[in-house]
Amino acid sequence: MARVLIAGCGYVGSAFAEMMAAEGHEVWGMRRNPAALPPGVRHLAADLRDPASLDALPERLDHVAYTATADAFTDDAYRAAYVDGARNLLGALARQGQRPRRIAFTSSTSVYAQRNGEWVDEDSPVEPDGFGGRRMLEGERVFLDGPFPATVLRLGGIYGPGRASLVEKVAAGAAECSPGSWSNRIHRDDAAGALRHVLTSPDPADVYLCVDREPAGLCDIQRWLAARLGAPQPRVSAKAEDTRKRQRSNKRCSSARLAASGYEFRHPTFREGFEAIIRGG
Repeated sequence: MARVLIAGCGYVGSAFAEMMAAEGHEVWGMRRNPAALPPGVRHLAADLRDPASLDALPERLDHVAYTATADAFTDDAYRAAYVDGARNLLGALARQGQRPRRIAFTSSTSVYAQRNGEWVDEDSPVEPDGFGGRRMLEGERVFLDGPFPATVLRLGGIYGPGRASLVEKVAAGAAECSPGSWSNRIHRDDAAGALRHVLTSPDPADVYLCVDREPAGLCDIQRWLAARLGAPQPRVSAKAEDTRKRQRSNKRCSSARLAASGYEFRHPTFREGFEAIIRGG
């Protein structure tokens, strides 16, 4: 049985915590207000922005997952969540003499700025042109250059239970899209499963792209949903075309490295993922 800490235990972290607790591991979920954590997960009230609040971490931690998210879409909020919080946690672990086997950090595909539909993988250039991607990349370096073994998971757009806005929009006949606009997604349960995979693997890589096995055009996803729901097909509008042209990033992400490492996707494409949502899962 392992002792596991999930720092910033929110949407993905809670799913991972529930998964590990169900397997019999001793799991702590850290957040400012841990009241909403899943059953079987121990509560740890702390603020990653406040080093003093991290002085009483559980002892003898085996695995740490850093799944914090920013409070707002601002540079200050991103720096606090992904850079300052990361340094504060590593400092607390070091001061307490902890020796976790590995730390996993959930980053984002926003570290890639490719915008012409290029394929990208873990070896592609990372040159983010927005503060979000830059802060994510800075957070990656904090962990990869830190005192403990670390693995970065660059997550695509996360969807799953409670995050069904696209399904609702298509069902209401309010969807519109632009051809050539690529979407890279990961179901919440696969994001949690990938965390479990890298933290329990004997020798994982430093970085994995964590997206499903099939990048898809947003129009293709909406058309599939419309057919599945019996809803009107999405509109292709000038507004949508303008949105596509303004995108900072438009790429196709490959999760070949994660698949080759032995991870088996629960929802290998958007079809299985959205089907689970439609069925209430």
